[in-house]
Amino acid sequence: MSSKLDQLLARLCPNGVEYRPLKHFATVSRGGSFQKKDFVPSGFPCIHYGQIHTKFDIFVDQAITFLTNDVAERQRKAESGAIIMAVTSENLDDVCKAVAWLGNSEVAVSGHSAIIHHHQNPKYLSYYFNSIAFSAQKRKLAHGTKVIEVTPNDLLEVCVPVPPLEVQNEIVRILDKFTELTAELTAELTAELTARRKQYGYYRDLLLNFDNRYKGGVKHHLLSDVFDMRNGYTPSKKHNEYWENGVIPWFRMEDIRENGHILTDAVQHITPTAVKKSGLFPANSIIVSTTATIGEHALILTPFLANQQFTCLTIKSKWKNKLEPKFAFYVCFKLATWCLRNVNNGGFASVDMKRFRAFPIPIPPLEVQNETVRILDKFSTLCNDLTSGLPAEIEARKRQYEYYRDKLLSFKPLKRA
Repeated sequence: MSSKLDQLLARLCPNGVEYRPLKHFATVSRGGSFQKKDFVPSGFPCIHYGQIHTKFDIFVDQAITFLTNDVAERQRKAESGAIIMAVTSENLDDVCKAVAWLGNSEVAVSGHSAIIHHHQNPKYLSYYFNSIAFSAQKRKLAHGTKVIEVTPNDLLEVCVPVPPLEVQNEIVRILDKFTELTAELTAELTAELTARRKQYGYYRDLLLNFDNRYKGGVKHHLLSDVFDMRNGYTPSKKHNEYWENGVIPWFRMEDIRENGHILTDAVQHITPTAVKKSGLFPANSIIVSTTATIGEHALILTPFLANQQFTCLTIKSKWKNKLEPKFAFYVCFKLATWCLRNVNNGGFASVDMKRFRAFPIPIPPLEVQNETVRILDKFSTLCNDLTSGLPAEIEARKRQYEYYRDKLLSFKPLKRA
């Protein structure tokens, strides 16, 4: 902690810092009713709650989407300095993600959001609303299964440490500088990781090109000859009995972001009641995204279901003793590249499934498959494993920043006489 901050706390808060319910120093209102279809290229700035989850960090001074003045006139708005919080999410960690609006004008705010109006340092509050202390409080307020929600009225009961503005300003100065340094280091490590992954992709593709490795090459077989193929599906979200207390993993696009995962569980789960007669996809199947985020894929090591944007590949019985699932998973990196080059034109991008079924998959002897997997596993660990290498270093920097932020936002509670 900086000596200046120590001095400020000793002078201004000798008996500790007051923790106050949000309702004692702020008001909370709900967002408006606009949707993504209302966006226009220019006009009145707006923030959609989904952007808080995916586009913004903890403060922002420029909107990336706009509304016409007529639509904006009917919306709820946040003034400069207000905190905008996404109060719904599909998981507990992301609900109540907050961003401070620092633009020069008002901004329209969508539904599923809370607007917190106050007279504190907006960056200080945004840092706090992204801290572990706030996370512990929101978890007690959150409810729901398929969609997690915290109501704006419940937020009024959250307790926030409210030191004098001089202290808030100094904490913001320290965290801004630390954030800047962390971002610079993370950017350098990420650039190195990107280069390493590109190198890994090159050697992976070279290793899987058996025509270059063996005289006469290796026999290829049609994808549809080797795998049973089925599309996933989404059980109706109107039926609670399909989702409440679910135990069967149900995979979505969000589960396999950043192509090429080996997974044993999903974020969301369904109940046995939701399973169709066709049954679950068996363990050691591969899901490939053939619409939307085309080409992304994962090897799933447990019985599961997936949404309809995935095509599931399950090794046919006659190939079970001739094809290692993990080898097939690595070959699917080549399939992913192929998918991106074979998309049907039209309003909704999707892979040409007739050609998809005819994709040639190499099947060398099992000992060759196993050796290929051993080599690629080592490469993958160096590039992707969060327990070693550059990914671990990036994760360590993130945790260091979070630890320092949380420490700065923890105060001795005020002792009243």
